[in-house]
Amino acid sequence: MKKKSTSQSAFFNLRILTASVFCLLGIAVAMFAQGNRTKQAQTNRSSGAQDAPGTQRPDVVQMVGPVRLDQDLRNLPYVPPKEEFEERVLTRYPHGTGAPPLAAPSSPWLQKLIKGLWRPTPTMPGPLLTFEGESAAEACACAPPDSDGDVGPNHYIEAINVAFRVFDKSGTPLTPVTTYNSLFAPLTGTPCSANNNGDPFVFYDHVADRWVISDFAFPGGLPGSGPFFQCIAVSQTNDPVSGGWFLYALQHEPTQVTWIGDYPKMALWSDPQPDGAYHLTVNLFDGPTLAFEGVRAFALDRGSMLNGDPANAIGFTVPIAGVGDSYSFVAANFRAANPPPAGRDEMLLAIDSPANGGVTLTQVHARFFHVDFVTPANSTLGVGANHTPNAEIAVNGFIDAFTNGAGFTVVPQQGTADRIQTLGDKIMTPMVYRFDGANESLWTSNTVCTDAACTQPTGIRWYQFDVTGGNFPATPVQQQTWTNNDDGLYRFMSSIAVDNAGNTAIGYATSSSTAFPGIRYAGRLSSDPPSNLGQGEATMFTGAGSQTDTNGRWGDYSYTAVDPADGMTFWTVGEYYANTSAFNWHTRIGKEWAAAAPIRQATSLPIRSSMILALTPGLPSRRLTLIFR
Repeated sequence: MKKKSTSQSAFFNLRILTASVFCLLGIAVAMFAQGNRTKQAQTNRSSGAQDAPGTQRPDVVQMVGPVRLDQDLRNLPYVPPKEEFEERVLTRYPHGTGAPPLAAPSSPWLQKLIKGLWRPTPTMPGPLLTFEGESAAEACACAPPDSDGDVGPNHYIEAINVAFRVFDKSGTPLTPVTTYNSLFAPLTGTPCSANNNGDPFVFYDHVADRWVISDFAFPGGLPGSGPFFQCIAVSQTNDPVSGGWFLYALQHEPTQVTWIGDYPKMALWSDPQPDGAYHLTVNLFDGPTLAFEGVRAFALDRGSMLNGDPANAIGFTVPIAGVGDSYSFVAANFRAANPPPAGRDEMLLAIDSPANGGVTLTQVHARFFHVDFVTPANSTLGVGANHTPNAEIAVNGFIDAFTNGAGFTVVPQQGTADRIQTLGDKIMTPMVYRFDGANESLWTSNTVCTDAACTQPTGIRWYQFDVTGGNFPATPVQQQTWTNNDDGLYRFMSSIAVDNAGNTAIGYATSSSTAFPGIRYAGRLSSDPPSNLGQGEATMFTGAGSQTDTNGRWGDYSYTAVDPADGMTFWTVGEYYANTSAFNWHTRIGKEWAAAAPIRQATSLPIRSSMILALTPGLPSRRLTLIFR
């Protein structure tokens, strides 16, 4: 081995010093540029045109129901779910299912050296609590689980593909695994009574202190002729176990009986006053052919549903001419901080899903949904008869996480050649709205390729958009593709949440050829430098096996939410495998991170008895937590 001379070492150190100076200069320039971009995003707004009330033709759909379910969930008769099945991926354009691209060659020692030089010191603490959710053995031999869940003041409800379960917040199950066939059995005359097929969604309505559970139902499988319905349950009280439910059913497209509404997502919005609306978006496919037909957006009469009264839904179908290359619209949901100002229209975002992989995209499509339950004809969505976007938001270029040959199935796993799917061509739920009393913002995330051919590990792209005053911006306030400094892990299936103080957490799946699929999260404090998850990453749960099946389905989503009990604790649910096998998935629920409030906010709290001032482990010393006993 050739030895280094003293002069060579000195020269090497000098080069390092010189490089460091240039790096610092580069960082300063980048921060200055970021500041300019932030100011530009706040001043160069692009609100776009908005159609006047009465210029569009919404559908007014009478929902089936309500049917009262006054029975304790623990006493419901068990109605088995659908037999073993694999969900078929329905996408805007057909994607390939062949072999994934080969990774670009690289030098292992060079990668190790670079990672060692640039790996940050982690500051994100580990999870406060994790516990086992539902599993394939308990629920169904189906794939994927569609892991989804939300947290309330006293409960956590997890929803998976054919069933749900209620837990207390320490992880103790309060109900058996309850199928949607059991929950919606009283909705006779609709497929909801016996033919629930999954794609669940559950969320806590923190304004009304109620719960909402939903899935879709249709006779038979896919392809199929329907009719296709969304089944929706609203809790009668804040007790989801014994407090009873109001049950409703909504046909996806009443004028097109054979069209199915796939990948349903829901959100809570405060307008129209006084009761607001539950928003539902679905992708439309023709059941017999599975051809893509557009996107359907509904506003459900929340006030009537909370009271258990007959309810209407206002719906718009956005045809192919209106969606272009996009689909999977996501409606804004507010949870922390303040509700939207009165009169603020709901906002929907989407990204393109082009026919071919490797396309660099630079826009997020933005639409307003104006809802009027008193005079439904005044409702509008987007612009014109095709409901095109109200605005286009310019973002840094990104590539959807799929390839022409392999489709979504690009994520490697340890110990097997089988890969799993990213679902990387859509904005992921939730899309968070936050209003601090002065500034309004939307926060979103999705999975992206980090190179044109998608041969390198995928990353999480996240954004903050300033929508103050009900206007869409020209550019984001913040944006980043998160790879944890290119550490070799694939990151995908993300979900984002923002707390009362503006701190942010993103939960997601991870995997690589040397790591089993697992669940991690990263975050930032509101005081961190912009466009960076400055608190780093922590592991919520480490998987112990890989999925061995050429189907490759994973997810199809996760969910991260803020605990309404304190407005600052983040919870996430995701999928993992306990051993290498096919269709033997597990889910894990985690109370992952409580970002402490800034001292200037804490000192404004009223003094209560037995107040203890304590440093939160793992957080920077400038942050304190006030613990009340």
